[in-house]
Amino acid sequence: ISSPFFPPASSWDAAYERELQTFQDIGDTGEIWFGEESMVRIIRWLEKHKVPLDSSVLDIGTGNGVLLVELAKSGYMNLTGIDYSPSAIQLSEKVREKEGMSNIKLKVEDFLAPSAELSGFDICIDKGTFDAISLDPSDAVGKRKLYVGSLSRVLKPEGFFLITSCNWTKEELLNEFREGFEILEELPTPKFCFGGRIGNSVTALVFQRK
Repeated sequence: ISSPFFPPASSWDAAYERELQTFQDIGDTGEIWFGEESMVRIIRWLEKHKVPLDSSVLDIGTGNGVLLVELAKSGYMNLTGIDYSPSAIQLSEKVREKEGMSNIKLKVEDFLAPSAELSGFDICIDKGTFDAISLDPSDAVGKRKLYVGSLSRVLKPEGFFLITSCNWTKEELLNEFREGFEILEELPTPKFCFGGRIGNSVTALVFQRK
C-alpha cells in the first residue's frame, strides 16, 4: 500500500530531524497531520461529552506534540505523548517549552511494545499512527494486531479511543478493532467529489473499550 499522506516508516526519524532543525532555526512546528480541523474535531467531541479535564489522555504517535498543546490550552491537565522517534519527542519537547506547557509528559515509546507504566488511560488518541503502521512493508497484519493488543492494555475499560485515518474506511476500522472495542460515533470529516461520486478522504471514529 502507498499513501500520499505518509512517508515509509524508515524515513520518519529523518523527517522529524529536519522538522527539529527547522523549529530551532525559525520556530516552525512543522506538519499538522490532517490539518487543524482534525484537532478541533477531537477537542469538540471531548467538550461535547463533558470529558473531565483531569482525564488521563495518551496521544499515540504524538509527532510535534501540537495536539497536546491544544488540549492543554483547552484545559486538559493530564496529558502524555509518545512516539518511537526520538527526534519527534525532542521536537515536541521544544514545542512544549515554547508554549510553556510544563504539564505535558513526553516519552520515547514503541506503542507495539509499550512499557509497563504506560497503562490506565481514560482517553487514547491516534491521528495517523495506525495508518503508518498499516503501511509497514514488514508484517503489517501482525503489527496491526499488536497495535490492537497494546491499545487494550493501555486504555482503561470503558475508556475512549479516538482515531483519525486516511487509509481505512469506517467498515474496515470496525473490523480491525472488533475485538474488545465498540463503536460509539463517527465524527464528520470533509467530503470530496470525484467523477460524480461523493466520498470521505478521512475517517474519524470514536470507540469505547469493552
